[in-house]
Amino acid sequence: MKDSTPDNRNRRFRLWVKTSLILVYCVILAGALVRMTGSGMGCPDWPKCFGYYIPPTDVEQLTWRPGKTFEEGQVIIKDQALWVASRDIKSTQQYVASDWRAYTRHDYAIFNPVHTWIEYLNRLCGALAGIAVFVMAVLSLRDARRKPSITVLSWLSVFLMGFQAWLGATVVYSVLNPVKITTHMIVALLIVAILIYIRHLASAEKKQKITDGKLKWLAWLTLTLGMIQLVAGTQLRQYVDERVRLFGDHEMDQVLIDPGFSFYFHRSFSIAVLLASFFLYRRSRQINMGTNSARTVLVLLVLEAATGIAMAYLDFPFGTQAAHLAIATILFGYLFQLLLQTGKRQL
Repeated sequence: MKDSTPDNRNRRFRLWVKTSLILVYCVILAGALVRMTGSGMGCPDWPKCFGYYIPPTDVEQLTWRPGKTFEEGQVIIKDQALWVASRDIKSTQQYVASDWRAYTRHDYAIFNPVHTWIEYLNRLCGALAGIAVFVMAVLSLRDARRKPSITVLSWLSVFLMGFQAWLGATVVYSVLNPVKITTHMIVALLIVAILIYIRHLASAEKKQKITDGKLKWLAWLTLTLGMIQLVAGTQLRQYVDERVRLFGDHEMDQVLIDPGFSFYFHRSFSIAVLLASFFLYRRSRQINMGTNSARTVLVLLVLEAATGIAMAYLDFPFGTQAAHLAIATILFGYLFQLLLQTGKRQL
């Protein structure tokens, strides 16, 4: 059959790789929205949300009252705590404590419908991305003998998506532990890198690599400095989160008063990243390489710096936190793709 030819199989596989990559980026963007709005605990349990597959929209759904039916596993908020139905029940005139068990993962018991649905959107994107990556891995089996590395990397992506889901659960159970949030972000970038590499290996047209040692060295340098900057940014974000909890959302001008080492390192280190990107762009022009990727990297870094300046000196305008993280992850992808386009100097 025509659809079973290697070219058609490869085309279909590359489509699923691209779809997976787009959906993983959607998860990252949704995660940025979660952090920006403080919605990380919008669903206090996992994988369900207050015990529902489709989360509640009103606190009435989480409130005990006589004559109401609850399914096993559904959650109510009572006495500022979460309680889980131990079986399918229909409440009587009196609250029966034996029908409920305390939720023991944590003691966070606040319902905010906006936060709940933002977090649910994040999880929904994650589920869709997981399905797409799994389909991609299944399709890779058809050419496993010819391209074993693609099959191995595809199934590694499936494993990492599962691991990432587990990490998401631990983030919720830890009530947004900063170290676990940072780990969650790093694993997401690792998945992006693997998907980009799979896409590179499966490319229908093998483009000749730019064999320039200096360009490759500058690409590595810019990517490494960018990763250091990104991790430093997550550390600074942890500090900002703590200050926001201390002062509240209405006193953002107080958040970066006497910010400490993490802020000054992150701000100053951005100069090194910008310089490396500038030299990368200049080198790409010197060797007459197509400069689109290098130019895009430079533009993204300028936009990244602009959003950082806005947060630091304009008291975190709405949307800048999400934009800052989104640009950083897109920048990582472009840098990694640019690195794959370079090779060793030919002798």
